[in-house]
Amino acid sequence: MEGYHTPIMVEEILGFLNPGPEKIYLDGTLGTGGHAEAFLQQSGPSGRVIGIDADTESLTMAQERLARYGDRIAFVHGRYEDAGEILSKQGIPRVHGLLLDLGISRIQLEMPERGFSFSRDDPLDMRMDRTQGLTAEQLLQRLSEEQMAQLFFTYGEERNARKIAGAIAKARKNKGHISTTKELVEIILRSRPKKARRSRIHPATRVFMALRIAVNRELETLENFLTDLPDLLYQGGRCCILSFHSLEDRIVKVRFQRWERGCRCQDISQPCRCERKDRKKPLLRRLQKKIIRPQQEEIVRNPLARSAKLRIAERL
Repeated sequence: MEGYHTPIMVEEILGFLNPGPEKIYLDGTLGTGGHAEAFLQQSGPSGRVIGIDADTESLTMAQERLARYGDRIAFVHGRYEDAGEILSKQGIPRVHGLLLDLGISRIQLEMPERGFSFSRDDPLDMRMDRTQGLTAEQLLQRLSEEQMAQLFFTYGEERNARKIAGAIAKARKNKGHISTTKELVEIILRSRPKKARRSRIHPATRVFMALRIAVNRELETLENFLTDLPDLLYQGGRCCILSFHSLEDRIVKVRFQRWERGCRCQDISQPCRCERKDRKKPLLRRLQKKIIRPQQEEIVRNPLARSAKLRIAERL
């Protein structure tokens, strides 16, 4: 494993956030520091970045990569949903721009022992923060067959969720528990017809995604962060959010739309019930109504970018 994770849509994000001297930026998903490095380069000599990441291994790599920027960047081990508290401890009331990159990095996929990839035989972990929380192995052990089916269908949008959940429950009953990625992949493959195994998308993709989302509370974390988002930005401050599957993107889209209308409904799973007379001043405005996707040239260079969706908003 050499080098760092390749950041996605850097030029587009720099164009919208426009980092400059004397400004402060929040990178809520620092990773190995690719986007943060671009912010620091463009905001020299006095722009600052607060980098947050739950993954201690990635954070260590970012510290090595960005050491030359000294105190212009602060490294924080934590979850981006706690950004308000983290900024307060840094003595920072608000920031001029922020980024969330909600994808998994190449480094995490390739790192042994993490369990994110179904192409090797690794322990079923899948935690971004390996200092706390349930592993994927422990989660599979605790969930009932019905709960597994619901998880795979809701978070993974897996159409064969019930068959896969039944196969896992049967395997769990026979051998006690499922402890490696290879074991789980074999169970998933056995539960699918041979024709389905030749699909363009690997049959285990959606199940692995659903487990990762559940283990790391990804959707809940995103919703918690978005609730506080306007308070994190100065007037005119901008936020860029990169998502990689429809569930995340819908949460961001609906929240941005409602803030633009002055709606304060918290439960985005339900239709907005605000009467026009009850709405308040808009908190944000969308700078682009539709999602922004990477250029084809970038996708060729970096296949991980192909499912990226970028949304941008500005604090009013």
